[in-house]
Amino acid sequence: MRGVDSRHSVPSLCFSLMIVLSFLFSLQAGSQPAVAVPPKDGKAAKLFAKALKDAQDHRYVAALEGFRKADQQDGGSCVSCERQAYGAALQSQDFRSAHEEAALLLKHVTDPAEQAELHYLLGDACLGEGGNKIFEQPFVDADKEFQTALTMQPTNADCIYKDGLALSHLHQYNKAQERFEQYLKLAPPSGVQYTRARLFAKQPELARKRIAPTFNVVSSSNTPISMESLAGKVVLIDFWATWCGPCKLALPHMKEIVKQFEGQPLVVISISLDQDETTWKDFVAKNGMTWLQYRDGGFDGPISTAFGVKAIPTTFSIDADGFVQDQQVGEGKIEDKLKQLLAHASAAKAVAEIR
Repeated sequence: MRGVDSRHSVPSLCFSLMIVLSFLFSLQAGSQPAVAVPPKDGKAAKLFAKALKDAQDHRYVAALEGFRKADQQDGGSCVSCERQAYGAALQSQDFRSAHEEAALLLKHVTDPAEQAELHYLLGDACLGEGGNKIFEQPFVDADKEFQTALTMQPTNADCIYKDGLALSHLHQYNKAQERFEQYLKLAPPSGVQYTRARLFAKQPELARKRIAPTFNVVSSSNTPISMESLAGKVVLIDFWATWCGPCKLALPHMKEIVKQFEGQPLVVISISLDQDETTWKDFVAKNGMTWLQYRDGGFDGPISTAFGVKAIPTTFSIDADGFVQDQQVGEGKIEDKLKQLLAHASAAKAVAEIR
């Protein structure tokens, strides 16, 4: 394996929880929320404004710190600071901080529906903290929060689905299966999550596998890219940058892979960590990188953060069901893994057509 290039990245008393959720959804989509009311305290407002700018520039660690300082300066009563801090914590995958911020928000609400949503967010933060680790406590905590939320909102389909994930990680497969079956009765029959729920209802142990993070972006060729649109296909995601020497050395190999699997249900996506758009586009054009290209802007970009990229080049091989089956840092031989995933996808498709 060749060397890799690694760089450090440097509601409310008056807000409903729906504003919190709309903030989170807009942040995940790569934009800022329409509502971002600053605290009344002058110094806190300046800290808040700077933190918003950091969040807009994908400096989520700095943004989290800034929102927390603004809340502290405002006497711990700035719900807008806390909801923004929750989103920044999620974006930086600091799930413990996300849990802390959701707990703070919970102190400000009395409406049962808003309390239920916040318990859901608390559970989601615990689920994120557990990840694919072997430690049970985060999943125990997640299940507890989801159960609390469901006592107040028993038909919250997303909460039911997430509780199924938590129970699967706790090896409580019968209970997990019941949750997934319950979700299928409540949720609309479309989308990646519904497809996965059908799979997990039959094999709940699969819910413990690493699921590829969801994202929704537009490539340099104006092609929409999302995990949902890639369902049923094998996906190879390549994180790189023009300033990365090992990435340049690995480029001929990536070209060979694209050519070798042309015409097969394999989608190759190169995600650049370049900050300068012109430099990136010129390099892509000059080197004939004709497959899907997207620029994430750095190690702290939303997609890089979601995948936990710490060094480049890094590749992720994702199967047709959306599970990460292989991760390699540096240039490595990945053709055999791709062939295996493609064969499995073709066999599964053939079985489905027979049925």
